[in-house]
Amino acid sequence: MAEHIPDTADFMKLIRREKNARMKLKLLALLHFHEGKSRYQIADYLKVSRTSVNKWVTSYLTHGLDGLKDKKHSGRPASLTAIQMQQLSRYIKLKTTSKTNGLLHGSEIQAYITQRFGVTYEISNIYRILDKLGYA
Repeated sequence: MAEHIPDTADFMKLIRREKNARMKLKLLALLHFHEGKSRYQIADYLKVSRTSVNKWVTSYLTHGLDGLKDKKHSGRPASLTAIQMQQLSRYIKLKTTSKTNGLLHGSEIQAYITQRFGVTYEISNIYRILDKLGYA
């Protein structure tokens, strides 16, 4: 069953405890809605779109507090598996410690990934991978 907050004091407690700014904004909108403010007034007061307020209120009325949680965005699946990322990390560590100057260019990593894993990345994505691995 969807959990609904019965009164203003409970809303206030929940808002004070909430750490996520987006969720706090949604809870503030619901507090104002609970106090009888129109969705237009709430949007104007919180400086958000009325459409957002409508979605939040509808989600809350339909699904309770769970309806306010952000949904996971799938995005494009990673081209390299976690194991391949570990192998790449080991390769980078080996190459940067074995070379005299410790440098490894993005184009060298790009070539390694293509040759070893059969995956082609643009050079800009190589630097994203390096950042993800903690090398950037």
